[in-house]
Amino acid sequence: MNKTYIPKTSPEHTWYLIDAKNQTLGRICTKIASMLKGKTNTNYTPHFINKSYIIVINAEHIQVSGQKKSQKIYYRHTGKPGSLKRENFGQLQKRIPNRIIEKAVKGMLPKNILGRTLFTHLKVYTSAFHPHDAQNPIILS
Repeated sequence: MNKTYIPKTSPEHTWYLIDAKNQTLGRICTKIASMLKGKTNTNYTPHFINKSYIIVINAEHIQVSGQKKSQKIYYRHTGKPGSLKRENFGQLQKRIPNRIIEKAVKGMLPKNILGRTLFTHLKVYTSAFHPHDAQNPIILS
């Protein structure tokens, strides 16, 4: 008879700080998604919510390779007929640079309640300042 492993969770939350300045979008987002899911922990269990939070600063300085600044297109729809909006990476980076990292990480998380909960553990900020100094985040490179 197989038994389900249930890890003993600690009540403390772990906060991590990642500087996105001059980092490649895909590489940093895969690192963020795996940390949010808990795959970097030794007691990883796929169906448990990981208690780690990730703060990303300097989102406006994220890099992409090749011609993606002009070729990568982001779509959004308001729900009304004929209201499909599209803009490329460069335009979105000028307007809302946080959304680029959020959209990339959200696509790498599970498409269920677990993924939606883990997405709330991600905090992305445009500049180098963030309001989470009291949590004493661990700085990752």
